[in-house]
Amino acid sequence: MKDTSVTKVTSAFSPQGPSGQKYLASGIHVSMRLWENEAPGKVKAETSRPYETVGYVIKGRAELRIEGQMLMLNPGDSWTVPKDATHSYKVLEAFIAVEATSPPAQVHDRED
Repeated sequence: MKDTSVTKVTSAFSPQGPSGQKYLASGIHVSMRLWENEAPGKVKAETSRPYETVGYVIKGRAELRIEGQMLMLNPGDSWTVPKDATHSYKVLEAFIAVEATSPPAQVHDRED
């Protein structure tokens, strides 16, 4: 049986995750989340996650550190964090970005 479900999510009413992310549309294999007006601050602690992440910067700037490499993210840039890669980031200017995770990050406590 194929999945024929259709989902529409209005971000103004989206549930928020523990780090302030808004959960957007989610399917079986991929989900989206919005980081909105994340304030500049300290480097976030290194972590690794059991899912792949791709993202796109809408506004602001950040440094993304992945496996010993540093990427400067500016509006219009996109990035990938491979599954289980050690990474951290630092927001330099108020940041807005959309990410997609596969499999969905919020399922089965993958974000913890």
